[in-house]
Parts: sequence; structure tokens; C-alpha cells
Amino acid sequence: MEIVYSSVQELEQSLRDAAAAHGRHEAETGREDPDWPTWYADYMARTQTGKSVSDQP
Repeated sequence: MEIVYSSVQELEQSLRDAAAAHGRHEAETGREDPDWPTWYADYMARTQTGKSVSDQP
């Protein structure tokens, strides 16, 4: 799957959105996620391609 951002600003916003969503994920699980880079990458790919993010690991 190819993921392309059209600008630095779009990539930055995607990172901010992933950070917010990941914060909610950690709050729900009650623990820190040491594998956050994988979580972010999956979240960002799903949102960029229009796939559901509700199935996040």
C-alpha cells in the first residue's frame, strides 16, 4: 500500500491526529504503548486510505 502526503502540513496534521488518537488509546488501555511507532504508522495509513481506524491494535 502506498501512502502519500501532498504537503508537509498534511503530514504534520496526520502526526498530530495520530498522537491525539494514541493518547486516547493509552488512556483506554491504562498503560503506555512502547510500540507506538507501529501504532502511529497503522493509524496514519488507515486514515490516509479511508480505512476504519476503529480496528486499531
